[in-house]
Amino acid sequence: MAPSEEPHDIGDVFDQLELLAETVDSPEEREQVEEVMRMAVEAGNADSSFGQVIWGFDRADAAEALLGSLLFGIPMAVEGGTEEVGRFLVAHPLSLVGTMLFAIGLTTGVLYIADIQDVRVKHRLFGVIPRRLAGVLSISFITAVLLLTAWGRINWAMTPLAIASVTVAFVPMSIGAALGDILPGS
Repeated sequence: MAPSEEPHDIGDVFDQLELLAETVDSPEEREQVEEVMRMAVEAGNADSSFGQVIWGFDRADAAEALLGSLLFGIPMAVEGGTEEVGRFLVAHPLSLVGTMLFAIGLTTGVLYIADIQDVRVKHRLFGVIPRRLAGVLSISFITAVLLLTAWGRINWAMTPLAIASVTVAFVPMSIGAALGDILPGS
């Protein structure tokens, strides 16, 4: 290695394995490459000097996302300002859509762009949406609906206000879910 080159880390190994996975011909070969990728993740995560590579989305990740969503969402459920902002969003539908898109974009940024951890996409839904992103967003949205409904913070007879209030709570809950999922590094 030349003096000017930076040392390689587990992320570099993972990048090379991903390139290799794209070139294999059979499902058996793909399975072998994915097994080596799992081993690389475990080896890299065992030694913090290599950093964290997060790959796949399982029940443990979903539980971490739920916890993060609740930690950020409980204050939204007890705060009266959630409904107040919801009323504003009902009166301004473009702001409602913008708020939802903002939450999705911010969550995507936390997971894949902020470089808090080296988060890799293992599976995509419909070939496009990363399963981790879909899981984190779904968990936080469903948690917002259930929490606000169970605590009597929304009235579904007033559906537009209920949806707007859920959207307001969804913003910090999606960020909390993303952070809860990736910060433990699993």
